Amino acid sequence: MEALTEIDQIFINGKFVTPNGTDTQDLFDPSTAKVIGRVRLGDATDADNAVRAAKAAFTLYSGYTIEQRKSVLEKIYHAISANQDKLNEAAVAEYGSPMAATKFRTSLAAQFFLDASHALDEIEFEKKLDKAIIIKEPVGVVAAVTPWNADYIHMCGKIAPALAAGCTVVIKPSEFNAIETQLLTECFRDAGIPDGLINVVNGTGAVVGSALSSHPDVALVTFTGSTQTGKTISRSAADTVKRLVLELGGKSPNILLDDCDFEAAIPRALLIAFSNSGQACHAGTRLIVPEHRLPMVSGLLTDAVNKLKIGNLYADDAQIGPMVNAQQYQRVQSYIQKGIDEGATLLAGGPGHPDGLEGFYVRPTVFTNVSSDMSIAREEIFGPVLSVLTYRTEEEAVSIANDSIYGLSAYISSGDAEHAKQLAKKIESGRVIINSVVNAEPKTPFGGFKQSGIGRTGWTYGIEMHLEPKVIAF
Repeated sequence: MEALTEIDQIFINGKFVTPNGTDTQDLFDPSTAKVIGRVRLGDATDADNAVRAAKAAFTLYSGYTIEQRKSVLEKIYHAISANQDKLNEAAVAEYGSPMAATKFRTSLAAQFFLDASHALDEIEFEKKLDKAIIIKEPVGVVAAVTPWNADYIHMCGKIAPALAAGCTVVIKPSEFNAIETQLLTECFRDAGIPDGLINVVNGTGAVVGSALSSHPDVALVTFTGSTQTGKTISRSAADTVKRLVLELGGKSPNILLDDCDFEAAIPRALLIAFSNSGQACHAGTRLIVPEHRLPMVSGLLTDAVNKLKIGNLYADDAQIGPMVNAQQYQRVQSYIQKGIDEGATLLAGGPGHPDGLEGFYVRPTVFTNVSSDMSIAREEIFGPVLSVLTYRTEEEAVSIANDSIYGLSAYISSGDAEHAKQLAKKIESGRVIINSVVNAEPKTPFGGFKQSGIGRTGWTYGIEMHLEPKVIAF
């Protein structure tokens, strides 16, 4: 039996230290459901120590020049880039991500720091306006709380803009990703940046997350995760009127217009819905199609699902991995059963494991004859489950798309791009992607309407969220 990986330290003020907290949690390989490690969790005292270190470091770092901040960001970029192989292996083992997807995400995580460095050239930190000067200053200590789906991207995506703005950071990553977090934190240590700029405290949201979101010396909380948790953070942060950047849940619509290329749009729809094994806030899990096209769409979906590559995470063509843990596996199973119980038609997949696979693998599942009042059409499942809804007119398609408490992402497929652009303006969503799987322009803001969040992340937008304007009048 291989030895377990023991994570028994947290990172405060440039050093790995033993946490005050004594609770532990097992870490699993999702592809086998076997325990591969154990993490010791921090507590409110550890959170306070980390904030104190960040506050002390902020006194010096907030005065850094743009060139000095760029140097910090570029050092971290190089440290992560030099360790990509180790980081990739950990993500496959601990999160169950296919290696091909992991390589992309690790590379992107490193790139965030380089992008933030370049974005500093686009921000006007001081502007003269008649008899006044407007100065943009770093907001202060930032508390970042990140989820378990793509650990490196979420951690780096929050740290990079904060450091670029001149802020210091305390981050509470998901306790389910402690092995990945440890390796990434070692990169921060080895980058040779000043102590206290980045502090990492493993722990639960109820303990460490709560302590950070209510701490009087934290100026801004940035969070990615469920809308329910985002509401809890908002309430906790209200007493000290903290700034908030909340990237929350989604139930993204994907409208196929009658003039689209269905042979191309259906495989693309599965990529959109099952991105990151369905564990993605932007996943397009509501496929909205013309009613008279449903028989054809059903046939194309069945063929496309049967071609998906599931398991064998090291294969170049692997597309679907397991759920992160037993809790998430059971959650997805419960929604598949809800879909059946509520009367939707099970087109593909269903309860249980894919043939020959155990661990926390879920059968990629597609339901047709779904109505907007069903749980599988309204609630974020966070697994490979796609609901197909039908419309008779484009106005009805838009109405179905907007019939949600969420508004993070949306997708449209059409043979007429200009028409699709006009339709996109009617969709209540932070972004609408036409005839593609991803947004091809990395400089655009990312965030949602309605209960999908507050604020935006992204290049200059992410940095701006960490700045406060000050007016000096004369």
